[in-house]
Amino acid sequence: MDYQAPAWLPGGHAQTIWPALYAQRHRGPLKPLIRERWTSPDGDFLDIDKQSASQPDRPLLVLFHGLEGSSGSHYAQAFADWAAGQDINLAIPHFRGCSGELNHAPRAYHSGDHVEIDWLLQRFRREHQALGGRKLVAAGVSLGGNALMRWAAENGQSACKQADAVASICSPLDLMHSGLAIGRGLNRHIYTPMFLRSMKPKAMAKWAQYPGLFDKAALMAAKNLFDFDNVFTAPLHGFKDTEDYWRRASAKPLMREIRVPALALNALNDPFVPASSLPGQDEVSSSVCLWQPVHGGHVGFAQGSWPAHVRAMPAAVGAWLLEATGHRVQPEETRRG
Repeated sequence: MDYQAPAWLPGGHAQTIWPALYAQRHRGPLKPLIRERWTSPDGDFLDIDKQSASQPDRPLLVLFHGLEGSSGSHYAQAFADWAAGQDINLAIPHFRGCSGELNHAPRAYHSGDHVEIDWLLQRFRREHQALGGRKLVAAGVSLGGNALMRWAAENGQSACKQADAVASICSPLDLMHSGLAIGRGLNRHIYTPMFLRSMKPKAMAKWAQYPGLFDKAALMAAKNLFDFDNVFTAPLHGFKDTEDYWRRASAKPLMREIRVPALALNALNDPFVPASSLPGQDEVSSSVCLWQPVHGGHVGFAQGSWPAHVRAMPAAVGAWLLEATGHRVQPEETRRG
């Protein structure tokens, strides 16, 4: 991605915060999203928001959101705008507890949940093929991107049966380095409290469903994501502790096993993801393309004059995904007439 930040938006923090809060996400009114509820193999539910193309057999983009994200996140709305302009189908699965309703099972979601990703992509592929569709691509943002890349690595060549191309966007592919980074310096004053403000109440609601599920006092005392994951995320999902979780869930150590066409986009000034933690080309397979622009922040990539817009990143990533399948992409400046 050939990205240059606006001169008036310097630094990784500004390039992260401004796009999320103030930049334009779409050109005009968004198409309505239609929600479906799917029953998971363990009897829980996942909510899927869909946006339809003019024909059901048009390509399908599956977008996995980031930590505490949803179909209302700035990047999701920008992807929805781009998908509408390209006249392709879009599906945004919500990880458990992120659709506005607490899920039923004594668990939530985590950064390495490739089993959930696999079940979702299998169903998306099956349903899309039943409608005559042949092309399915998937993108994951931040946490969702690490889980998606972990899925691609775990499944090797068989991943090509479920998706034609995948992409991770600003993903913490080395969870240990990123998890520690978000708890240090300015990060721990800006981003850590933001995440914990929603994560703690959800965890307490889960405790109310299942009294004694975890140490309530320890969770309320958590000051960072390391502490939170140690009490909640790790033990609820089969990990010994935070270190075990972050080590075993990271996609980076397995990226040499990826066989499906894959793109990993990471800005070098991302406050969450240290540049030193990013994979080099010698650490991934030949199927993986690395985009590592100097600027962009964490899922920012704002462009244009004030107040800027965030449509360029979805356009670049989406075009790469579709072109990897041989699909012709409309130039951004001519789409929608």
